[in-house]
Amino acid sequence: MYKNIYLKRGKEDSLKRFHPWVFSGAIHHADEGLNEGDVVRVIASDGQFIAIGHFQLGSIAVRVLSFRDVEIDDNFWHSRLKSALLMRISLGMADRTSNNTYRLVHGEGDLLPGLVIDVYGETAVMQAHSIGMHMARKQIADALLTVMDGRIRHIYYKSETTLPYMEPENGFLIGESHEDTAMENGLLFHVDWLKGQKTGFFIDQRDNRQLLEQYARGKSVLNMFCYTGGFSVYAMRGQARLVHSVDSSAKAIDLTRRNVELNFANDERHEAFCEDAFKYLEKMDNQYNLIILDPPAFAKHRGALHNALKGYTRLNMKAFEKLPKGGILFTFSCSQVVTKDHFRNAVFTAAAMAGRKVRILHQLHQPADHPINIYHPEGEYLKGLVLYVE
Repeated sequence: MYKNIYLKRGKEDSLKRFHPWVFSGAIHHADEGLNEGDVVRVIASDGQFIAIGHFQLGSIAVRVLSFRDVEIDDNFWHSRLKSALLMRISLGMADRTSNNTYRLVHGEGDLLPGLVIDVYGETAVMQAHSIGMHMARKQIADALLTVMDGRIRHIYYKSETTLPYMEPENGFLIGESHEDTAMENGLLFHVDWLKGQKTGFFIDQRDNRQLLEQYARGKSVLNMFCYTGGFSVYAMRGQARLVHSVDSSAKAIDLTRRNVELNFANDERHEAFCEDAFKYLEKMDNQYNLIILDPPAFAKHRGALHNALKGYTRLNMKAFEKLPKGGILFTFSCSQVVTKDHFRNAVFTAAAMAGRKVRILHQLHQPADHPINIYHPEGEYLKGLVLYVE
């Protein structure tokens, strides 16, 4: 029997519009004995059932699993995972011979808030962003293996960085694989799901990397914050004249070099440098006519927004100053609290400060396997612009 939490009067309005979060300030009281990670029923002030979800201490007190009064059991997990897979199949993202790398579950976008599952060949990497999903991990893994029906053989759990206060142990829930190579659009990448960022690879830039490939021919390309070197490898295939990759992490530079070598062995067009991005931009000349700026999130909470926007402005201004006439800039923000308007204004301010004329060629975002729940606009976290600089 699930325990209940009861809302203050009028606090059910956003839930009636299917927003999947209950904030702590909306709660009037709860049944006794409620623990973090428990499944709870959300009750309006008039006694009406509103939703069911995972309870957790903090600002977001409940992440809604369903707006129907259902059992959160094996059938529930199977149904939601099956729905997620069928969408990827309908979009042509699963079962492609040239691509075995895709996001299967994207939290609220797949009506499973607090859960991320990425597929790399025969291995699925599962990541919990809520205690409730952490507690259900084995039940979810069993359902996932059934739903995937032979598509995967191994399930790795990786939540040490997303639930650090719990100190969950990373490791295989099912199977065990030492094969770390996955394919994206015919290119091969080493995926470090053991110690790498996120689940080991930034799948969300797949479409944007493919667009970059179309612009790379004959260009001198600079890939800042390169991490795995994804943009660098696509630029190489796009017949760039030279590609330089920069990251402050020696581990990232090593991974970039390995990925370039995996696809373009002994290709002298590529060099990688372990340096601070701002320092590199400051000292370089105007030798690059295509620059990629894909930094880590500058703001992870609203309190950091002001400084983050200053950082984006400074970073993009340096790139505008260094690009020659006719240069191309691919620039991104992955900070959820930075809106599209915030980011665009920061980039436009940077262009004005650098005294450059700039045209927008493309407005970029996350790919279709990172869907956005229409009732949860916060899920639109990746913003990007492709700019022509005069």
